[in-house]
Amino acid sequence: MKKLMVYNHGKDSIPWGEKALAMAQVAKRYGYDVISPDYTASNDPDIRVKQLLALDLSGYDKLVLVGSSMGAYVATVAAAMLGAKHLFLLAPAFYLPGYPCKAFLPPAHTLVIHGWQDDIVPPANAWRFCQQYHSQLLMLDGDHRLISHLPRLAEEFDRFLEAI
Repeated sequence: MKKLMVYNHGKDSIPWGEKALAMAQVAKRYGYDVISPDYTASNDPDIRVKQLLALDLSGYDKLVLVGSSMGAYVATVAAAMLGAKHLFLLAPAFYLPGYPCKAFLPPAHTLVIHGWQDDIVPPANAWRFCQQYHSQLLMLDGDHRLISHLPRLAEEFDRFLEAI
């Protein structure tokens, strides 16, 4: 079985930042191929969605989408169109001005991790999404980047993949 994990970075991040590398390391232990598209050419979330949808992801039996901030929005908007059944979202940029999609079709296996101290995306936005779509929510005592919780994020992603 061919498996793919796609990491979608945030607005001001890079494709292979610390979180992407940590998630990739976990995914590779489970036999996943890993890609992290470079979205730095545009800060428009819908252009990034189109970029993700344009990737050739055929040939994979299992697709896991991971995203941070704007990348979590991109992954969630694209999930249904790509047939992804697994979403791992970090501080998702939901319900913000400039992000046109306000209704989503996330798969049943969706985990959202958000920081209580997030001053970019209000924690209430993650709560709203998880309540509306019956998704699991883990709140951490961290800021928007959640970088101080990187080992915990890797542990949670390990558990997430183990459950598939």
